[in-house]
Amino acid sequence: MKTLFLSLALLGSLATAAPAPGDQYTVIELRRYQVKPERRADFVTYFDTLFPEAFQQLGALALGQFTEPDVPDRYTWLRAFHDLDARAIVNGSFYYGPVWKEHRQQLNDLIIDNDDVLLLRPLDAAHAVPVLAAVDPVREAAGTHGIVVAQLFPVKPGSVERFTKLAAPAFDAYRAAGARDAGVLVTLDVKNNFPQLPVRSDGPFVVWLGILPDREDADNTLRPIAARAAASLAEGDLLRGQPQLLVLKPTPRSRLRWLDGKTAR
Repeated sequence: MKTLFLSLALLGSLATAAPAPGDQYTVIELRRYQVKPERRADFVTYFDTLFPEAFQQLGALALGQFTEPDVPDRYTWLRAFHDLDARAIVNGSFYYGPVWKEHRQQLNDLIIDNDDVLLLRPLDAAHAVPVLAAVDPVREAAGTHGIVVAQLFPVKPGSVERFTKLAAPAFDAYRAAGARDAGVLVTLDVKNNFPQLPVRSDGPFVVWLGILPDREDADNTLRPIAARAAASLAEGDLLRGQPQLLVLKPTPRSRLRWLDGKTAR
């Protein structure tokens, strides 16, 4: 019981009235779920309705929730914590708490696999994932706009710093093509401090995130540039596999989305 009381005290110190800036979230989970065929829309509705505020009240943040148009049964989201200790405390409080206990049956009945999880950190403060305002249910009654793109680079061990320097011109090219920067993340190489939720151990990875106005921009403009960049970066002998490009459609309540007239940061 002493451990529980200590955790709750620490949890109270983490919760804030408003989300912190992106650079104050130093631990990020990139979570990709496989849901049952033809049930993804139900999963989106449950998640968007029940969970963003639940995480925020515990001191964590759902930075963005997405479907993958190219993969019908995929659901992907980004969850952020202030630090590694906060990850253990918040996850413990949530998964042993009342919100998850009440709704876990509905969610678990829709999930086939939820173990595809990368444990990441921002490359540095300048490359943190931006914390955009929550979707305004009045001004954004139609939901979110835009497309988020994630490019996953499987980097050879010990090569993360060299690779990010080598990849910088490619990321500049993505920006020149109209993508707004939404962060560069790298594998957080630490022991999983909440083993009830598995994370992948096949890293390291470098993950670039960007936001575009629509799917046409992602497919016709960014995708060919990203393919050329991936081929060029592979020649540097710092990758241990082919990069993967994820095209992600924000769910109706995803913070990470295209906002007209505003930069991502």
